Formats: sequence, structure tokens, C-alpha cells
Amino acid sequence: MAFLRAAGERLEFLRHGPRPSEAPTLVFLHEGLGSVSLWRDFPMRVADATGCGALVYSRAGYGASDPVGLPRPISYMHDDAAKLGDVLRVAGIERHVLIGHSDGASIALIQAGSTPAPGLLGVATLAAHVFCEDISVAAIRTARQAWETTDLRAKLARHHGANVDCAFLGWNGAWLDPAFRKWNIEAYLPKIRVPLLVIQGESDAYGTMAQVDAIAAQAGAGAQVLKLADCGHAPQKDQTERTLAALAAFVRRTVQPY
Repeated sequence: MAFLRAAGERLEFLRHGPRPSEAPTLVFLHEGLGSVSLWRDFPMRVADATGCGALVYSRAGYGASDPVGLPRPISYMHDDAAKLGDVLRVAGIERHVLIGHSDGASIALIQAGSTPAPGLLGVATLAAHVFCEDISVAAIRTARQAWETTDLRAKLARHHGANVDCAFLGWNGAWLDPAFRKWNIEAYLPKIRVPLLVIQGESDAYGTMAQVDAIAAQAGAGAQVLKLADCGHAPQKDQTERTLAALAAFVRRTVQPY
């Protein structure tokens, strides 16, 4: 396990493939309960399929990274998007593609549509949220019940260790805050000027196709959309090969001139 210090936080990370000076880097941003380990080997498979490098890291409050205080603010995704540039700077990354899942996808959209880090070539999202839906709140409320009544905490602790409460309660508490119902990042979409791939499962319990449609309609440079049947909230797990193929094709087209 390796660590870097960015934006005043100690973060665990993993690299794979060519160095940033040799090829563009794919930067993987995990979901609201994710971490380096929960990506499993998927980032490495995408990197190998494209000839790019990969950087996978756990944001503060996740995995073996520094903890965060609770409760987390409703702005936590905006806060992490603002820190991303320093992560890339410390890691020596310039040419890069952001690949985000769920919360990580929203963070990628915020960053790309606000002040993107130098060298951003493209963005790919898996199950992104751009506004809060009833279905999202219901699923997150169900997750809270599982946390309180099942072995979910023990399962997550295998990946988050001492950060398990930060990881779950920080995410879950923010989304269940009544004020979060007004959370909306659509204003960032028209300012995204790089190629964008949007992947969504048709059986996603955390969001409807209204999320995809909003992104596709408003993205500043347009968006390629892939809607996957028989797929839930984690396309990289539920439809691994189709998701891998789509990401690899998108990355190769996006980084080809570089």
C-alpha cells in the first residue's frame, strides 16, 4: 500500500501501467461506499486494454486514507472535486481521463465543469447523479436499515478498516439529510468541453434514466450514452465485459491524438 499527501490529507493509492510521462493516465474515482480495494482489478483491466496508466485512490474517510469528521456536509462531493487537482499535481499527472462511479462520477462532472485540472482529455461516468431523486433516497434509506440490522458494517470494514463509520455514515447521513433533496449539479454540465461517456444500468436502484438524459441533453460537448439492460448500480460488476469494452473504446478514441 502506498500513500500520497494532497490538500492536507494522507490518501492511499495504487498505480498501474505506464508512468504519466509515457502515456495518459486513467484516474478512477470510487462510489460513496468505495475504496481502492473495492474497485478490485477493473482499473487495471481498463488500463491494460488502452495502453494508459491508472491511478486509483481512496478519498479521505475511505479505505486506509485519513478519516473525516461526521456528519459530512451536503457539499462533500463539491469539496472532493476541489481537492482533485491537488491529487493530480502531487501524483505528477497531466494528460488524464476521469472515470467515476456514482459519487465519484458526480465528482468528476463537478470538476470537469468548474475548474478542470490541466490536461483533462475526457470523462466517463458509471451511474452518475446530477440531482437527487426519490428512488435514490429510498435506496439509501434501505442501506441504512441494512447497516443497523445486518452484517453490512463488518463487510465494509474489510475495505475501510477504522474508517468504516466515516465511509458509511458520512455518505448515508448526507443523502438522508432533508436539505439534500435540493442538491443539483446540472449547472456544471454545459461547461464540460471534453468528450463524455455516460453509462447507466437500467435496473439501477439508486437512480433512473432521468440522470442520463439530463447529462446527455446539457453536456457542453455532447455525450455518448450506453444504457445497459440487466444491470444495477455497478456496471463494472454487473456488466463487466460490456462496460470494459465501452470504456476501452472511448478512452482509445479520446487519447489517440495524445
